[in-house]
Amino acid sequence: MPEKETVERAKKDKREGKAASTQAGEFVREEIEHVREGKHGARSTKQAIAIGLSKARRAGVNLSPPKNASKETREQAARDSRKGKSPAKGKTSAKRSRATLAALKREGHSAASKKALSRQAHKAAAKRSAASRSRSAKKAAATRKK
Repeated sequence: MPEKETVERAKKDKREGKAASTQAGEFVREEIEHVREGKHGARSTKQAIAIGLSKARRAGVNLSPPKNASKETREQAARDSRKGKSPAKGKTSAKRSRATLAALKREGHSAASKKALSRQAHKAAAKRSAASRSRSAKKAAATRKK
């Protein structure tokens, strides 16, 4: 369950007309913080990001499923999005919830280190074309406070 402040920040982003990925970024930030403060761990930085994106979808952020992911991942993302559109009915299985948290607690915390996040960002950027990187840099520069 995402924290109240995180949901509020995401709603504020939506009101300001920001992109869905920006809204989802709040949930990813929360997840990284959870790993850092020792609430639970993550096997990799990608896993921590994936958990954050899943929480965002379930909270109603309109994120499309990843295009170049496996069939299972796309299906799970679609399920998360459906869950975010309809109000929650039925209780989450306490046994499953505990098992998930126990598994995450066994994982390490270095996935949220500055170095790991930097490495992940670098790898993600390298997959993009130069034109795509340039375009987003220009967009960022245009939205920067003067």
